[in-house]
Amino acid sequence: MSKLNRAVSVLLLMALLLSFSLAGTAEMHKYSYMFFGTFDTAITLIGFAASQQEFDEVALEVETRFTQLHKQFNQYYPYEGLNNLYYLNRHAGEGPVKVPDELFGLIAWAKEEQQRTHGRVNIALGAVLALWHEAREDASANPDQAKLPDMSKLEEARQHTDIMDVVLDEENKTVFFRDPKLRLDVGAVAKGYAAELVAQYLLQSGMDSFIINAGGNVRTGHAPLDGRSAWGIGIQDPDATLVLPGGDDVMDVLYLADESFVTSGDYQRYFTVEGQRYHHLISPDTLMPANFMRSVTIITQDSGYADLLSTAVFLMPYEEGRAYVDSLEGVEAFWILNDRSVHMTKGAEKVAHSMGATAR
Repeated sequence: MSKLNRAVSVLLLMALLLSFSLAGTAEMHKYSYMFFGTFDTAITLIGFAASQQEFDEVALEVETRFTQLHKQFNQYYPYEGLNNLYYLNRHAGEGPVKVPDELFGLIAWAKEEQQRTHGRVNIALGAVLALWHEAREDASANPDQAKLPDMSKLEEARQHTDIMDVVLDEENKTVFFRDPKLRLDVGAVAKGYAAELVAQYLLQSGMDSFIINAGGNVRTGHAPLDGRSAWGIGIQDPDATLVLPGGDDVMDVLYLADESFVTSGDYQRYFTVEGQRYHHLISPDTLMPANFMRSVTIITQDSGYADLLSTAVFLMPYEEGRAYVDSLEGVEAFWILNDRSVHMTKGAEKVAHSMGATAR
């Protein structure tokens, strides 16, 4: 075969392979599915699949898994035959309670991570947080009679928040409270931890180009199969009541793939007393809502870790939080401070629309 013929053959082969590649890409379509009833939010799944049927099968499994995890991590409601967090909080002070693997894993992981968050995220703070939850529920039912939790009761509850009183048996998957008045609250980490478990399923499912949006907790899979290099995710303006497509209610857009994006802010769950707003992110130091900023968004791969860090950093003054994030490998952050000024780590600047980033 002549050099010319060989060159033509190579070009034809390359063209054929390219046509196969493009055909494979062209066969993938974008689908979306939204469901309610888990983790107190709407959860949206967007993914690329070969057919509606293929997507629907995966989406149904995603909803099933979120539902299972929601039941396990639920601290407010019991489910027959399930030793979930509600059951655990009521019986672990009496003796070791065997719990499902996922709940045990969440508790063990959060206990281990507490020291790394400078003590800011303590899942054993449940006795304190329960008083704030009750005040928020009462305010929702009777806004004119809204009041803050009694500080003396908060201080008494603080005496029952030592994470070392949570005794774990890895072999038997049991949890025991040495302090019978201790209560766990996993609200700072549960949704992100669940999203990461579901994301790991998706990455192995064959539908690995996806984005999960669980109300401020976003986990992206591989890049979208429509020519973009990343998914665009808006950071909500803390003063906007609702984020609408194409609206002016986002502060910036970040472009991410194979990353998580979790925001903690003062504008989601709150109640008002005498004209002042009190949100749900409570400092373990003051037992009051932190007021250092309006929101912080954490970008890192693991969604559970991002959820944990977003709470921890929100409860730190900006300077402390910035130094803390800068000390962590593979973690970036985006702050909106009380004066609405925006601050970003260098890595966040590289993926921010306002700094010139795009998905192309």
